Amino acid sequence: MIEGDFQLESPVRARRIVVAMSGGVDSSVVAALAARTGAETIGVTLQLYDHGAAVGRAGSCCAGRDIRDARAVCDSLGIAHYVFDHETSFRENVIDDFADEYLAGRTPIPCVKCNMGPKFTDLLALARDLGADCLATGHYVRRVEGAEGAELHRAVDPARDQSYFLFATTRAQLDFIRFPLGGMPKARVREIAAKMGLGVAAKPDSQDICFVPDGDYAGLVKKLRPGADAGGEIVDLEGRVLGSHDGLVGFTVGQRRGLEIGGQPEPLYVVRLEPESRRLVVGPRIALAVGAARLSDINWLGGDRGQPLTAKVRSMAKPVPARLEGDRLVFEAPEYGVAPGQAAVLYAGERVLGGGWIAETESAMALAA
Repeated sequence: MIEGDFQLESPVRARRIVVAMSGGVDSSVVAALAARTGAETIGVTLQLYDHGAAVGRAGSCCAGRDIRDARAVCDSLGIAHYVFDHETSFRENVIDDFADEYLAGRTPIPCVKCNMGPKFTDLLALARDLGADCLATGHYVRRVEGAEGAELHRAVDPARDQSYFLFATTRAQLDFIRFPLGGMPKARVREIAAKMGLGVAAKPDSQDICFVPDGDYAGLVKKLRPGADAGGEIVDLEGRVLGSHDGLVGFTVGQRRGLEIGGQPEPLYVVRLEPESRRLVVGPRIALAVGAARLSDINWLGGDRGQPLTAKVRSMAKPVPARLEGDRLVFEAPEYGVAPGQAAVLYAGERVLGGGWIAETESAMALAA
């Protein structure tokens, strides 16, 4: 028996499953697993962008070649495939927001905004319009039925877990969405793809930020927002001028490279960005230590807010002990790399309790003073 549980009432053959297909191996395997259940399976792809080199680049998502790959997989499985143009929505809710966040001195996470908008909200509405019993995606997270309804849990494979990017999933969405790959390692997914003869079995994974063809985030922001390359001063924590920069969009909190400031007794890091004055504030590593952070737009999926929890403040960070006091997240020990614009995702063991956007941080040194 091939893995993949769609958590649908029997008989599954009487159900209709809509699969969100990006053209990659993960969503293709989900479509294949759905078709094997006997349920009516429909593949849906949102065309999100189509600019220049991205359409033919390996590792892109939801663009020209990926749409063709999704269609080819559906043809091989004998299932319907539909493409919906959502470029305008994607540009307004994801790409423009990405540029504006950088201009405001924050470090954005476009993948979360994409999940919040086109991939979940828009796709979910399309799936309901198609009369689906669920929308299935290739994300590596687990949907677990709990005492009070569906819960979001981390994937079995920690190297592939995508729960950080899905913290904004609402309880209503979680009732309808399924994640059949959450209990599998990636190697198993590729093995299934190969055994089922899917042409994307060896296709490279998509990039984190799919709409930046060459990885030059700052270059994209400068193109979208003329004037974003306005220079300014680099100053230390006391406001002393140490040098100059060619635009804040090239820097994020915690960054060390690219400062080009010599003659200092210890390495300097970006501590904060001040877009109003265009100043880049730098300091020693200890200045990056954060004791607490204020969160905005908190999404709570369930569980006791007062229970012991862990918080993950970057996609690649390990969850650390913390407590939530209203909208204030307090870390048990100073945490590094906490940047406004990123998300803080809260866990109780493997369960995702919720999360919010990091609006501002409180220096551990200031709290200790």
